[in-house]
Amino acid sequence: MGDNVAMKILKEHLVEGKLVPGQEIALRIDQTLLQDATGTMAMLEFMAMGLPRVKVELAAQYVDHNLLQTDNKNADDHAFLTSAAQRFGVYLSKPGNGVSHQVSLERFGVPGTTLLGADSHTPTAAGLGQLAIGAGGLDVALAMAGHHFHLTCPRIWGVKLTGQLQPWVSGKDVILEMLRRHSVKGGVGKIIEYYGPGVATLSATDRATIGNMGAELGATSTVFPSDQHTLAFLKAQGRGEVWRELLPDPDATYDDHDEIDLSQVVPLIACPSSPDNVVPVSEIEGLKVDQVIVGSSVNSSFRDLMTVCRILDGRKVAPGVAFHINPGSRQVLENVVAQGGFIMLLLAGGQVHQPGCLGCIGMGQAPGTNQVSLRTFPRNFPGRSGTKEDRVYLCSPETAAAAGVFGVVTDPRKLSDLLPWPAVQNPEQYLLDDAGIIVPPEDGSAVEIVTGPNIVPFPEFPALPDQLDVEVIIKVGDNISTDTIMPAGNKVLPFRSNIPAISKFVFEQVDPEFADRASQKGEGAVIGGENYGQGSSREHAALAPRYLGIRVKIAKGFARIHRSNLINFGILPLTFKNKDDYDRIKQGDRLQLTNLRELIQGGATEIPFKVNGGEILTQLAVSERERAELLAGGLLNKVKEETNGGQS
Repeated sequence: MGDNVAMKILKEHLVEGKLVPGQEIALRIDQTLLQDATGTMAMLEFMAMGLPRVKVELAAQYVDHNLLQTDNKNADDHAFLTSAAQRFGVYLSKPGNGVSHQVSLERFGVPGTTLLGADSHTPTAAGLGQLAIGAGGLDVALAMAGHHFHLTCPRIWGVKLTGQLQPWVSGKDVILEMLRRHSVKGGVGKIIEYYGPGVATLSATDRATIGNMGAELGATSTVFPSDQHTLAFLKAQGRGEVWRELLPDPDATYDDHDEIDLSQVVPLIACPSSPDNVVPVSEIEGLKVDQVIVGSSVNSSFRDLMTVCRILDGRKVAPGVAFHINPGSRQVLENVVAQGGFIMLLLAGGQVHQPGCLGCIGMGQAPGTNQVSLRTFPRNFPGRSGTKEDRVYLCSPETAAAAGVFGVVTDPRKLSDLLPWPAVQNPEQYLLDDAGIIVPPEDGSAVEIVTGPNIVPFPEFPALPDQLDVEVIIKVGDNISTDTIMPAGNKVLPFRSNIPAISKFVFEQVDPEFADRASQKGEGAVIGGENYGQGSSREHAALAPRYLGIRVKIAKGFARIHRSNLINFGILPLTFKNKDDYDRIKQGDRLQLTNLRELIQGGATEIPFKVNGGEILTQLAVSERERAELLAGGLLNKVKEETNGGQS
């Protein structure tokens, strides 16, 4: 039987293991991606390895998250990243140049290659037939150092697309339909591959939108074929020479299946406060809207923004609505300006911001109390906007623009009463300007790395002890996101390079006393429900709790990236063998785990612990490599042991 696209790329990059779902494999990584919210710590981790230059084929550092400079912290860290990029041979995309995923798609993505990024939305690169995977910063730092990337071999989930999208319906509605069907857990342990005749009707940037939000399904990655649409986009970017055709074999098979008739997809919207709380827009029509934001890491391409421009052309944003536009890149903005779109937005009353993530990561643009905010963003987790008990809805650019025109949630198909469907296409040739990207110098050895006072050395962690007697510091429910564990926003993210400072914000949204309580106890445990740690790849959601003394997390189930980050920093990720045992534990209980080192070294898959006079069995699903990392107290400790010939 033939291979699908995902399997072809996996086979080309496999260096360890067998491509059997559930078994650990290692892949060769061609490109890496860092952004400033994760990259500062990742760059410090890379520097700790003592290498003079990155060993990966292409490494890129983007400054797109922490753009607000309300004091010295972000500016200092940007200076650090600039000097470190020059020193170690990393491409740098400066502040205002654009969101990492959009710029990577434009200037660096290559079909059939692998990209590892310290951002969960790295699979945006699916738009070019690139296998892109989000990971923790430490995993990306190791890839920059030439190490292979280890992961559990995923299942390949084939989603057959037929038909063609109707007017006023776009790629965002396709991925919202997937979330409506399958929830935020539906893609866990899987690579989603879209195939079938409907694929040929989707542009590269529509595919990028669908790939971006595959992360909200919990998927390892998303891939599309590399076809004539891919070639057209690369030619328009002046990079046609990197194209290769990459299609599934006619007799390709998949581990799991679904099918979507694109002609039957309707405008959809995700209601507060989860990306899978999806209903047709028509079901909530008439809801008053206070804020609209178009852009960020998804729906910020030329096609998306120009569609909004055409809808607003000659009209005014409805009274009482704040309408924001966040372009995905300088290139997008430059091309929108060239097509006359910028003046359309200004005359309509829109507020055009610099290219960047901005409100998507809580960096400004927070809505007011009880205000309804429609956003084309990928996430609407509680409080992520920067406002407690926010009311954030996720939608397409068409639906966002319709709300801007009418002032209430409106099915965008009703815009046909005002204007013909814009049917915007991506340019045959983009205006190109790479002045915002610094090419790595031939020799960066003379570059002095600039460090500000907010950059604190990476903390040292001890090896795993044989016995743990720990208190349950907090117990939480299902689908806890990394935003809940380690909040983002302009108050917290500037401390990303200062673990002692950022640790004070752990679980702040749900338990403001958590950090103080954890510090006082010395060592502790966290109890969680299903899909614990979903969402952002930020490793600080593991690193900061570890700094506070958390040694074990026991949950009904873990999200992929967070589970890996826990192991990277020496926290035991245990799952309940009997999920009903979750109910037997409460905050403040003490857990006793004995003979840990012997059990882990011996390959035990079950770890018992005592609580409230009884015993509970948990499961430890880790590879031999991960066992060694846990015993060492984390991945960096293990790397140091290997570097020092086995001596820690």
